Amino acid sequence: MKGLSGKSAIVTGGSRGIGNAIVRRLLEEEVKVLFCGRSEISGRQALDEFKKQFDKNVFFVPADMEERDVPKMLVAKARSLFGEVDFLVNNAFPFTAKALDAEYDDWVHTFMAGPAAYALMIAAFAQERKKKEGAVVCVSSISGHIAQPRRWTYNAAKGAVKQLVRCAALDLAPYIRVNCISPAWVKTDEVLKATPDKTWESTPKAWEEYHLLQKLQEPWQIAAAVAYLLSDDACVITGHDLAADSGYLAMGSEGLGKTASFAGSE
Repeated sequence: MKGLSGKSAIVTGGSRGIGNAIVRRLLEEEVKVLFCGRSEISGRQALDEFKKQFDKNVFFVPADMEERDVPKMLVAKARSLFGEVDFLVNNAFPFTAKALDAEYDDWVHTFMAGPAAYALMIAAFAQERKKKEGAVVCVSSISGHIAQPRRWTYNAAKGAVKQLVRCAALDLAPYIRVNCISPAWVKTDEVLKATPDKTWESTPKAWEEYHLLQKLQEPWQIAAAVAYLLSDDACVITGHDLAADSGYLAMGSEGLGKTASFAGSE
């Protein structure tokens, strides 16, 4: 993709899942990457794997996005490594899913480690870039667009991401583009926990029927969408939420039509 090679990026939550795939895709595009994660063990393991394949230009620091000083620390670290930072990918986000049982600390954690951390990262990045072109991508979710059972905390926080992106895109134009993506069900560790036997073989068939493309998404597919939004190929796109969801949000309550009758159909 145009405009990626030789640039530098910060990716939050890059040790596992979608974040890991984003780091890998950017390295394939010859982007220098600093990524973070809460678990130093997982982060170091991911770093070792990246270095075996890509040799250099990838770095890891352990960090909890809920901590006050982390955003400025990450930007300062990236700048010391790369000279300047061209791209930011906000991916780290709490999977706190509670409803009536959510207590004060649950709400504080979900929002401070989620959309508030996204905002503080964007602010720290923008202050470093000043009036130089750059790009930000925030990972949101289809959960920010729809109602789901017992998910007040997660869905409300993901819903806040889209509005944050719109406001940031307005204030940082014309230099920095800010967008987000909304994946659907992706083959990650968190989704695996929800399968009946904790195996992909036991994935409910219904999950595939939630998507027009009739299969769970792969992390690399989401990473490809992120790389596109960062690239010069997306130079006219800002303030946008890309539904990287295999058609999930396009579907209605009748789904794929396998169990529904339609008026006028033969």
